[in-house]
Order: sequence, then structure tokens, then C-alpha cells
Amino acid sequence: MIWDTHAHLNDRQFDVDRDEVIERARQGGVTTIINIGDSEATSRQAVSLAAKYPFIYASVGVHPHEAKNCNEETWTNLSRLAQNPKVVAWGEIGLDYYRNLSPRDVQRQVFIRQLELADEMGLPVVIHDRDAHGDILQILKKHPPQAGGVFHSFSGSWEMAKELLSLGFYLSFSGPLTFKNNRKTVEVATNIPEDRFVVETDCPYLTPEPYRGKRNEPLYVNQVINKIAELKGISTEKAALLAVENSRRLFRITK
Repeated sequence: MIWDTHAHLNDRQFDVDRDEVIERARQGGVTTIINIGDSEATSRQAVSLAAKYPFIYASVGVHPHEAKNCNEETWTNLSRLAQNPKVVAWGEIGLDYYRNLSPRDVQRQVFIRQLELADEMGLPVVIHDRDAHGDILQILKKHPPQAGGVFHSFSGSWEMAKELLSLGFYLSFSGPLTFKNNRKTVEVATNIPEDRFVVETDCPYLTPEPYRGKRNEPLYVNQVINKIAELKGISTEKAALLAVENSRRLFRITK
């Protein structure tokens, strides 16, 4: 039993074989998938897919790349979607200073607004942080999410990880943990407490070894669990069980 806590199954790369990808994951032991919204449109799609599959849940939210396109109607529509019982998180939200597809000041405003909305809906947040560690921390200290949250595909240092852990966040690991010479993420995964990590694919992106270069899919979350088990010196079964227990606690999923 293993969960993929961050997938983008509505991505167009899955248009030709989405159902087959989901079935492969099920056959490979993936029992729960959280399908992530990163715009109003994909949030709607995520909720629709969750309605089709009992073991798929959804999140709603606007990625920092899309921040420039938000208005009050966006927040009204997402808040309505968030009332669906299959919606378990608000995200992915945050800051991206690597590509800067939305102005940084707009990204920050939209990030804060979504933290507020997540609090109103009682949902944990799924945070995207790329080259924006300082501003992310500053905002989260001023606007701590009441229902907690997770840094998806965590890429920061162990020093930053310790600060986030002290604030109550979970950290999620994905394909890059399996990459050679990724010492920073390996250090974090090795040292993180057993009750504070979850795993994901971020598919169709961030494909782990040995599939790197191909399209990622939920089945490959097994490679991330294998690496965590190796780093912590525990069985893959125990690593998977810990990740599932942590995911249940974070997203408040009891089934």
C-alpha cells in the first residue's frame, strides 16, 4: 500500500491513456492518489476525476505561474469547489522566482490570499517553492496555515527543513531524491523524522531513476519509497506504511 500525494493526472500528456495509467498504479500497489489543481480549470478537472475514481482525491488552487490571471471570481469559484468532500487540500500555491511567469509582487499577494482561503475552508496547503525560500518563510511566519501543510517536492537545505518542521510542516519527496549527486535532498530525507515525510511523483514531471527521461506516472512513486527505505535503513514496507500514516494525518483521510 502506497500513496502518491501529488499528481497532475489532468495534464495533456495523459490524454491518450489516462485510465490505463491509473490502472497501472492500482495494479502496482498505489492505493490513493491526490490529484492537484494548479489553476481554476485544472482544479475543476481534478474534482471531476476524483468523482470518477473512489481512490483519487483532489486539491484546488492556483500555481504562482498563473497568479497574474486571478480575480475575485477565481476565489469564489475555487471556494465552491473546495466544499466538495473529495477535496482534501488547497494547492498547489506558493512562489516561483525561477521562471517568474507572474510578477513577484502579484505572486506574493495571491499566495497570501490563498493561505487565507485555505484557513476559511479548513484545508491544509500544498506549497510550491522554487528559488523563493526567504520570501516563502517570511510569509508563512506571518500567515501560518491553521490546518497545516506540506512543501511538495522539497528541494531546500536541511537547515531550511528544520525551520519548516518547527513550523509544523510536512515535507514531500519525489523523483529528484533518486538522482545521483543530489546530496542536499538526500541529507534531508535521511534526517527527517519518520512522522513528517510523505511521497509523491509530481507526474508527469520529475521522473525518478531508472525511468528518468520518460513521462512520470503514479506507479513510479515506488522508486521514491525504495530510496527513502535505503536512506533510513528500514524496509520498503515500513517506509510505505510511515508515508501512508503521515499522509492520512496531513490530509485527514480516514478511508
